[in-house]
Amino acid sequence: MNTVQKILDSKPLQVFAVAKKSSVLEALHLMMEENVSALLIVEDHALLGIFTERDYARKIILYGKSSADTVMEEVMTADPITVTPKDSIDLCMQIMTDKHIRHLPVVVLDRVVGMVSIGDVVKYIIADQKQTISQLESYINS
Repeated sequence: MNTVQKILDSKPLQVFAVAKKSSVLEALHLMMEENVSALLIVEDHALLGIFTERDYARKIILYGKSSADTVMEEVMTADPITVTPKDSIDLCMQIMTDKHIRHLPVVVLDRVVGMVSIGDVVKYIIADQKQTISQLESYINS
């Protein structure tokens, strides 16, 4: 079975996070510096929430809030849906499709160990399909 762990093994082991009292502006700077579209809100190794570009558009821009004066706990999506490294990639796709989300924190024993994005999932599925096609072509040609 193709699991989340296979995706985690194929990417750098970095999780970008901020504290709940961090300003939205600080979060945006980190997102820009690291070229990511989502950050986790973590405190004492506990996952509190997630903040995405979508949250920024819907909770800051639309309401005319100040990025410098608004803190993460006011606009983060609290208690995000998570997966474990043992969960299937198909489950990730199902959750992302059903819940209209693009990022899933990966958690083991209440500790964040990574994050998978829709891009990670699609990239893995495409690579897996290419490998399957190549194997089938080799089988047919032999």
